[in-house]
Amino acid sequence: MVFFKEYAFHVFDDVYEPAEDTFLLAENLDTSVNLGDVVLDMGAGCGILAILSALKADKVVAVDVNPQALQCTKVNRRLNGVSEKIDLIRGDLFEPIKKEEIFDLILFNAPYLPTKEDEVAGWVDYAWVGGETGRTVIDRFIFSAPRYLKMGGSILLVQSTLSDVDETLEKLDKQGLNASIMDERKVAFETIVLIEVEKLPLKSRIVENG
Repeated sequence: MVFFKEYAFHVFDDVYEPAEDTFLLAENLDTSVNLGDVVLDMGAGCGILAILSALKADKVVAVDVNPQALQCTKVNRRLNGVSEKIDLIRGDLFEPIKKEEIFDLILFNAPYLPTKEDEVAGWVDYAWVGGETGRTVIDRFIFSAPRYLKMGGSILLVQSTLSDVDETLEKLDKQGLNASIMDERKVAFETIVLIEVEKLPLKSRIVENG
């Protein structure tokens, strides 16, 4: 069992256990989720971020490629009294999302550790295996995310300095998004970074960039 504030979460054996990266994002949700929001929690894991978002949001869509993660989220959404607000979808990133569906806020604690592809030995490994540069999943996410984000909406993306944060900021800018480091946490041999991404009208972006 994992606890955050007054909320409790079961974590199944084949599901990523919330750690520093999860809690960095969780601690910033209060100011990022608004009443009435529709939120996408990409890579839901045990469901902690989906459930915390559902406390204010009207609807949360929780996506994970790991079937055990969705079962775990199902248990935890009931435990925390938000079952009616959270839809569960299994799939690889945005593949299962309807093309016409858009969100006010997208959350993603990305798999960001540089690894060999053959290090995927079980479902839980998909939560952290990022390929040779740590960017395999991050880059796919950046390419697809803008089309599912409302104008004026935001993305909260977690990654490590091991997988080149500057490259992420540059690629987000090329997608027409405003991105900046919202928060960070030093842990052992890396720094975990929370990137806030905003989708603003072109006129607003021109004014902000001066």
